[in-house]
Amino acid sequence: MSEVVTGQPPAWFEPLLTRVRAARAVDFTRIPTPDEGGRPAAVLILLAEGEQGPDVLIMQRSATLRNHAGQPAFPGGAVEPEDADLTATALREANEEVGLDPASVTVLAQLPTLWIPVTDFLVTPVLAWWHAPHPVGAHDPREVAHVARLPLAELADPDHRLRVRHSSGWIGPAFQSRGMLVWGFTAGVLSTLLELGGWARPWPTDRIEALPTPPATLSGTADVPSVG
Repeated sequence: MSEVVTGQPPAWFEPLLTRVRAARAVDFTRIPTPDEGGRPAAVLILLAEGEQGPDVLIMQRSATLRNHAGQPAFPGGAVEPEDADLTATALREANEEVGLDPASVTVLAQLPTLWIPVTDFLVTPVLAWWHAPHPVGAHDPREVAHVARLPLAELADPDHRLRVRHSSGWIGPAFQSRGMLVWGFTAGVLSTLLELGGWARPWPTDRIEALPTPPATLSGTADVPSVG
């Protein structure tokens, strides 16, 4: 797991950063990452100091997309030939999708690469500190419907946590925040990060709801990365 440090994040970031350095893929998923194959991709986990404390940037994909329709996700996508590395992929995608200025971001670490069998993507989450937040939004409404900064305290609130059941039978963690239902790959990563950062609170894991449509129309299981 590589690191690129160009600035000093706030004190609340340190517990997460310390634990992420020792994190393994098994801390995020039960699915082992293969040694070979798979299409590399990266997503940007961008944390900032918001009006209500630490928050994370999440975008909601357009409901008209063929894949991942209406699904909240971290900015990110598949590696392109011009990308120097996975960090470059995450920053390029965030710039294209929500207009994020890469110069406003301090990249701190790469999390373990996670395999998504249904799409054969090998997704590497890139953890970063948004040291100079600026307005962002949906650059292409055909792909991104909405962009929001979700407070970590709100995500950790037991009233905002549940598990969802996909039509395939898959059950996984989810969050209800700011009118969005965050589920699948993104919710799984967020759930682990709340634990690693010390923000998690006990929540009703027996609260299970059926995943509403259109998410249930997605191909494969709900454990799908939002990558382009």
